[in-house]
Amino acid sequence: IYVSGALSMWGDRMWHFAISVFLIELYGRNLLLTAVFGLVVAGSVLLLGALIGDWVDRNPRNKVAHASLFIQNISVTVCSIVLMLVFSYKQWIEQIWNGWLTVVCYTVVIVLADVANLASTALTIAIQRDWIVVITGYNRGHLAGMNATMRRIDQVTNILAPLAVGQVMTLASNVVGCGFILGWNLVSLIVEFIFLSRVYRIVPALSIKPQVDDVEEEVTLGRQEKRESLPGEEETQGAIENCNTSIHLKQVSSLPLCLRRIRWLLSTCKEGWKAYYRQPVFLAGMGLAFLYTTVLGFDCITTGYAYTQGISGSLLSLLMGVSAITGLMGTVIFTKLRKAYGLVNTGVISSCLHLSCLTLCVCSVFAPGSPMDLSLLVPIAEVNSSAAETGGTGPESYVSIILLFLGVITARIGLWSFDLTVTQLLQENICESERGVVNGVQSSMNYLMDLLHFIMVISAPEPQHFGLLVIISVLFITAGHTMYFMYARKFFLTSSPNSGEEKMDATHPPSTSQR
Repeated sequence: IYVSGALSMWGDRMWHFAISVFLIELYGRNLLLTAVFGLVVAGSVLLLGALIGDWVDRNPRNKVAHASLFIQNISVTVCSIVLMLVFSYKQWIEQIWNGWLTVVCYTVVIVLADVANLASTALTIAIQRDWIVVITGYNRGHLAGMNATMRRIDQVTNILAPLAVGQVMTLASNVVGCGFILGWNLVSLIVEFIFLSRVYRIVPALSIKPQVDDVEEEVTLGRQEKRESLPGEEETQGAIENCNTSIHLKQVSSLPLCLRRIRWLLSTCKEGWKAYYRQPVFLAGMGLAFLYTTVLGFDCITTGYAYTQGISGSLLSLLMGVSAITGLMGTVIFTKLRKAYGLVNTGVISSCLHLSCLTLCVCSVFAPGSPMDLSLLVPIAEVNSSAAETGGTGPESYVSIILLFLGVITARIGLWSFDLTVTQLLQENICESERGVVNGVQSSMNYLMDLLHFIMVISAPEPQHFGLLVIISVLFITAGHTMYFMYARKFFLTSSPNSGEEKMDATHPPSTSQR
């Protein structure tokens, strides 16, 4: 599992880095294609997250893993071939159909990359949210160890994979970079397929999976029992329900096949979100999602702001390396805290640590050297002219930028510890037959809140407004942790004396009626 996970994460990190660079190169060093790609990826997971999770729940584990793996790697492989052709024959392609062939190529690249991301989401839900729980034998201690190890692998690949493919693209060319990714995905596909098949064979419990239909049947039986408890109304109520059911079936069967499919898809999405809402860990999952609405991370927005404040690329890469180390520290602290204080308390401690470190970021907004200017009512032309006058020169003081990155880097300890806490809470408390759909909706919520932070930046794009974005980000993060505190309070009020046992009840997960 660790080897196949490392190969998958390495390929994902390489591809996400490379596709952004490729799209910029294709469109004449313009960010339009990259922005469109980001919007398509976020929107597709937001809309299809519940459907992906439902598909994971309804099919055998080995078929889900193999299908997701195959679709992901083949999509990236075909996309790499298309990119190699476009880079090699770009001038010739631009002359065909008055340039419309180029648009077709761009569309194919974005669609294939989006399909690969959706398949990657399905594979992540299947392996990291379901397989690992079964492999650990539903043991909380072993589960925490595997989750932490997988996150450490993710942190390391997040730094090394873009570095590796970036060196290939810099020293050789974009075409060679595409070829390198193509070869990696083909080799990775074979190795991961063999390893996952072997894990499936040597862990017999993976072949036993309760179907979604069993849960639906349980709800139906509960309704029947409720009807039987009212003998005086049984015949009348039964006749009314049979009449309504027959009318509903006639209406559905009279619809065209395509409309019935759409109706089923919408119904599946609705049921998925309802299942997410009724989970006992709903507030914890929502709290984690709110943490995605932030500019306080090492993404393109924060790095772009750092450049405007006189931070060099080499120093920025060094800071990213340090942040990876603090992220690894967070995974180590999680395992120790969970063993000493329990899972829910670990989340509370991690939340407090995360928020306390982010106070440095708030202080940076008002510290010397901060470019913050809240005159948002100034016309855009004046703001742009003032930005142009101050552009290219460093700040008067570096106290603000130092406090900002000190807060961002140290906060990753609490952030990753909290992330692992909520991840394990979802693994432990979600009924086995609903793990896929609930985690699919969780992915949708994460992407929705991530979209909000891009909308924030579009609304206030100037460096002078970055301080306001920092304050809004901290407010969203505080709201997320408050939701977790509400969950923790409810947990402690309703927890039983046996809630601290290391073994989860695998044979009798909470039924729908019990929830």
